Amino acid sequence: MTPTPVPSGKSMLVVGDGRPAGPMRCGVPASSDREDALAPRLREKRRRAVLRSVVTTMLMGMALAALMLLDLMFGHDMYRITDVLTVLSGGYIPGVSFAIGELRLPRVVIGAFCGMAFGMAGTSFQHLLRNLMASPDIIGITSGANTAAVFGIIILGLSGFPLAALAVAGGLITACSVIWLSSGGGLSYARLILMGIGTGAGLNALSSWILLRANQWDVQAASRWLTGSLASSQWQEVPPLVVTVLVAGSLLVSLRRHVDVLRFGDEIATGLGVRVRLSQTAVLVLSVLLLSVATATSGPISFVSFLAGPLAVPLAGRRAPSLIQAGFMGGCLVIAADIAAQHVPSTQLPVGVVTGIIGGPILAALIIRMTRRQEI
Repeated sequence: MTPTPVPSGKSMLVVGDGRPAGPMRCGVPASSDREDALAPRLREKRRRAVLRSVVTTMLMGMALAALMLLDLMFGHDMYRITDVLTVLSGGYIPGVSFAIGELRLPRVVIGAFCGMAFGMAGTSFQHLLRNLMASPDIIGITSGANTAAVFGIIILGLSGFPLAALAVAGGLITACSVIWLSSGGGLSYARLILMGIGTGAGLNALSSWILLRANQWDVQAASRWLTGSLASSQWQEVPPLVVTVLVAGSLLVSLRRHVDVLRFGDEIATGLGVRVRLSQTAVLVLSVLLLSVATATSGPISFVSFLAGPLAVPLAGRRAPSLIQAGFMGGCLVIAADIAAQHVPSTQLPVGVVTGIIGGPILAALIIRMTRRQEI
């Protein structure tokens, strides 16, 4: 084969029968034509992915808003949507304004923001640990908050904001202790999980021992808190929860690119310029803060932080949903469970009981589907 000059200044590769084989630069066939053909396809695929993500996020936000509106309408007494919208817009309807504005609205707002906090914290841990089936409970955050709350209810006789503050402190202290104990020589996810499981088991045993020493009334109050309930929601609990979710959630979203790179391993992330230790610590601290404040406000609503991310995957169209999508999914789970809890015959269940009942079968179905796809 010999290069043949052409008028354009390039050379053509001529095969044995005299047919041109393609352009050459410095004796090497150019691949620019193939790249030029692939570039529009890649741009189009990226554009569709971004468009789908934006549309999915908007639809999930609209679904959460619709569920919140339904939760305000349904209850012991049913109210028309026009009455609910009138109260929300500042109008006054005797009886209805108090029931919606003072009883139902704080419960719905707390449920939505707690669900968002659980969903974002759980998905952050799943991204960080590179496992879609991971849960923040494995490092003992929930156990620490539960033990602190049980101690506050039974031993100190606390309630309201002091109890919530004690639960937040318990969750934060437990998580920081587990992270510190497992970070010798660098943060190891295996040590983190094992240390969290052991710490959580010890704290659960301590909670059981405290419950055994309590009287019947205190045991009932502690049990309601431990199952996760929105029944006692009050307006003074809303500001710290909303501020925490907005601030910590925004910071987590800003760290998403770092977390995405960390999923490929510490060595690759370091090679790409990511400060691995700092990024890991920031994600852990923000996730722990979200989970602790949400748990202190509503109690440990089971399965929400665990399932919000996996349930958002089919809608997002990719293996790792965004934190905003996971947050909306968590809010939808809590509000939907609260609606169902109010319509159980003969009694009103805590929302944590409903999420526990429906969470088990959903988890089993997800595991079966992911096993068939060889994702786990």
